[in-house]
Amino acid sequence: MKKELRTAEAAAPIGPYSQGLVVGDFVYTSGMGPLDPQTGELVGTDVATQTHQVMRNLGAILAAHGLGFDDVIKATVHLQHVKRDFAAYNEAYKTYFTAPYPVRTTVGSELLDILVEIDFVAHKSA
Repeated sequence: MKKELRTAEAAAPIGPYSQGLVVGDFVYTSGMGPLDPQTGELVGTDVATQTHQVMRNLGAILAAHGLGFDDVIKATVHLQHVKRDFAAYNEAYKTYFTAPYPVRTTVGSELLDILVEIDFVAHKSA
């Protein structure tokens, strides 16, 4: 059984998908971009600023189920310009986690007018 997670504190879906789903003890988020949840506008023109907005959006989805960044077990990250932006993205990203860090896959992708998109798998511990 799956339950939809939805919060006004994160960017609204721009298509037929959920912000997040709860399946058992796991939470799966959609890929989030750097959109302001109140205005729907793009936040920032550099990857660090955009990464922080993406993480705020993801944090809000996790919080909608009583979770935080320490509950994240896997992250998938898409960067528009991997070679150019990896270091700046990584510096922003790492400020949200403590060891042991989630497993992560970071790939280069053709993104629609954004520099970074991230999704999570999180687990609610008993």
